[in-house]
Amino acid sequence: MTDVVDKTTRSRMMSRIRGKHTKPELLLRRFLHHRGYRFRLHRNDLPGAPDLVLPRYSLAIFVNGCFWHRHSSCFYATTPSTRVAFWQEKFSINVERDRRNHKDLMYLDWRVLVVWECGFKHSSDRFTEIPVLIEGVNQYQEWPAVPPRTCR
Repeated sequence: MTDVVDKTTRSRMMSRIRGKHTKPELLLRRFLHHRGYRFRLHRNDLPGAPDLVLPRYSLAIFVNGCFWHRHSSCFYATTPSTRVAFWQEKFSINVERDRRNHKDLMYLDWRVLVVWECGFKHSSDRFTEIPVLIEGVNQYQEWPAVPPRTCR
């Protein structure tokens, strides 16, 4: 199947997909700041340059899109129907890089919290569990732990 837009237009569209300061990241930052948590953004000196770092809690937070980072069993972790081999390779590289970064952070005695995009879209109690996860003791955590059943 051919693309519905020309190559130049597709390139321009894809270049506008942001990796930093996304809407979910901004919502989480606002929530945390309002509750008194202080953090640093995109620490390049740490593996994977976490989206937020809470040094006081030795916690690195990644705000991940379900599509790009393959949230297991999530409605949004779909694979495009065109160029399937390309996408599968792209996704497997992303997942492996994420695992390696998380492992490296934990080796450096950082805790890791992965916050998934679907939690922002479908969580009725939005973020109420996040402070518990921040102040917890687990080395690795995800929120939501299970993707919401709600679709779109």
